Amino acid sequence: MHLIMASLRWFSWILIAHLFVSSFVHSDSSSHSNNPQEIPKRFLQFAKESELFDWMVGIRRKIHENPELGFEEFETSKLIRTELDKLGISYKYPVASTGVIGFVGSGQPPFVAIRADMDALPMQELVEWEHKSKVPGKMHACGHDAHVAMVLGAAKILQKHSEELKGTVVLVFQPAEEGGGGAMKIIEAGVLDNVNAIFGLHIVHNIPLGKVAGRSGPMLAGSGFFEAVISGKGGHAAIPQHSIDPILAASNVIVSLQHLVSREADPLDSQVVTVAKFQGGGAFNVIPDSVTIGGTFRAFLKDSMVQLKQRIKEVITGQAIVHRCNATVDFLENDKPIFPPTVNDIELHEHFQNVAGDMLGIDKVKEMQPVMGSEDFSFYQEMIPGYFFFLGMENETSGHLDSVHSPYFRINEDALPYGAALHASLATRYLLELQTKVNSPEEKRHDEL
Repeated sequence: MHLIMASLRWFSWILIAHLFVSSFVHSDSSSHSNNPQEIPKRFLQFAKESELFDWMVGIRRKIHENPELGFEEFETSKLIRTELDKLGISYKYPVASTGVIGFVGSGQPPFVAIRADMDALPMQELVEWEHKSKVPGKMHACGHDAHVAMVLGAAKILQKHSEELKGTVVLVFQPAEEGGGGAMKIIEAGVLDNVNAIFGLHIVHNIPLGKVAGRSGPMLAGSGFFEAVISGKGGHAAIPQHSIDPILAASNVIVSLQHLVSREADPLDSQVVTVAKFQGGGAFNVIPDSVTIGGTFRAFLKDSMVQLKQRIKEVITGQAIVHRCNATVDFLENDKPIFPPTVNDIELHEHFQNVAGDMLGIDKVKEMQPVMGSEDFSFYQEMIPGYFFFLGMENETSGHLDSVHSPYFRINEDALPYGAALHASLATRYLLELQTKVNSPEEKRHDEL
């Protein structure tokens, strides 16, 4: 009997020790999996799994085959809604004509947004491959098909890990980025009124796969367009004294416009004025009645954009008068609204560096110089804190990649998991970190968007 009791005591101690060790191991494993620093790596691993990767590739190729221009993205929008329905993700539609706004998480504050643009470009694709554009004269030459696939990929990751979301992630599928100002229409619809922050990315050909680039402060320039008609009096080229030559006037206008940057702008304030359109005349020996010129102007400061716009009009009309001509200037703002500069929030830059560094390694997160290109993501940043960054896809084994807006532009689809995981990680970590901050009593809150 004594031997039996002793054996039972030993068995009890062994059982208690086993339960203690198991509990410790489980607790350690659980805390490890819930470590916020582990989220980006877990999400990237999930995004690289063949099921999710192949799904994103398939979506991207469907969109690429059927490109649609700004505010005409009806089939693209339909595809997005179909996939959101399959994932069980609620959304609002239509927003800004063809836009879709999805919601993942609690449906309650705080809200953080991730954005994808949907529109294609009016150009003929010259890349010969199985999924080439089926629409003559239209092409996804700026990677927006990949952007949509990555945000949908992020939606799938977020839905799978929705229990980790301490708030709501807003999925912004935006129309008409290519000059149409679709972001402005999204804002006017009021669907982002209570969003705390927004993230966006653009895929690029000259940054290696697995690397990203961003910066705080001004990143992309503001941009605007102008078109001017300079009218004179046509006549025979052999007797110019009986004409008023608009070609001569337009030529002097173009030279004078260059002085706006070289002689009126602060050398430390980067600006560009480019005349890229000149149309006038159709014969070698006839002075035309009028000439049309057009171009773009860009700067990193909003005040500089205002100044350039004013001076462009003054120079064109003034030089036309000097040469006895008349001029009308149109800044085309109804069809091509002036984009403000893209200015990244300083705190969100630190957040981006931390999240991307945890996913890729801090050596893969590059600090970039400002670029004179423009993005209508800047409209969001005028309303709420925003962060925009570049995602690399260059891979020596896949050959040379042309830049965006080229008829030979190609996507390295291996970049899709990185974009999806970064979107999902930036949003998830942002909500987690925001939860730790104390909201002031006066802060305006809403229960829903």
